[in-house]
Amino acid sequence: MHSKNVRRAIDSFFFGLLFAGKALGQLQRIIGNLFIQRLAPERFDNRKSIELDQYVASMPCPQNAVDLLPGWNHALPPEIEATAGSGCFYNDPRILWALEQFGSLEGKKVLEIGPLEASHTYLLEKHKPLLLHAVDANKLSFLRCLVVKELLQLKIARFFLGDCQEWLEQTTEKYDFIVASGVLYHMMDPVRFIELMAARTDCIFIWTHYADETEMPPGDIRRAAFIGDMEAEERHGVQIRSHRRSYHGAWVDKAFCGGIHDAHRWLERDDILVLLGALGFDDIRLSSQQPDHPNGPAFSIYARRRERENADVGDAQAPAVS
Repeated sequence: MHSKNVRRAIDSFFFGLLFAGKALGQLQRIIGNLFIQRLAPERFDNRKSIELDQYVASMPCPQNAVDLLPGWNHALPPEIEATAGSGCFYNDPRILWALEQFGSLEGKKVLEIGPLEASHTYLLEKHKPLLLHAVDANKLSFLRCLVVKELLQLKIARFFLGDCQEWLEQTTEKYDFIVASGVLYHMMDPVRFIELMAARTDCIFIWTHYADETEMPPGDIRRAAFIGDMEAEERHGVQIRSHRRSYHGAWVDKAFCGGIHDAHRWLERDDILVLLGALGFDDIRLSSQQPDHPNGPAFSIYARRRERENADVGDAQAPAVS
């Protein structure tokens, strides 16, 4: 009987503390409101209502979803009737060219690396692949992709947030086609990135910038981001030259769409092609060659293994290039 009384007393004590805490919180809110009312009485005018920032009080529309996130780079198709970025990549000729080289995507497994704002994802999904994975490490880009997925009603694409190299290292999926547009030149170790893609597919599309002493000579303003001297190493019997760069703080802009690390490397054009050949890609086609691109020389590569048994990674001979 005594122990029950003690238990009741303890329960009453803690209940009293809880009640007192709630009462104190309510008292603080009342005092705070009174204080604000004296400083800004118009906020407590019964004829007015405070609109909370967490909500959108206008008619639901695509523009509301776009405005939720800052830093848009890509435009949306005009039928969406929303203003996002300026780049019309939802009909990008580089991706259309890559699809012409590959053929039908129906029944195929596709990996897109660096979807940014899902413009290329939209193009790929229109060709009805069996599976479409899109991996991006940029948090804002990932969220913008989800907005685009809803606005464009993408049904096949699945978006994943994280490091694409970790994905390539750990996934067990074998892809029929990997699309990596605007990614290679943001990598800290671009050679490793190519190796990882080569281990997961027999067909790759790459659009990338590259370093070139002739097309971008010393004194060219496009070299301003380069830091240090050219570095060289041998991989798969290939001498690979790389050029270290920095973003120089550009990541403070919400529209930043670079890589995970400030330090990243550009490879030289011919080294990329010879490396792909050493990894067994014996059918290489080039397009969109832009030596005068404002950010640096750039080109598109479609690389395919015609015969899997040709994939001798020790063979450093240049592949056939068209």
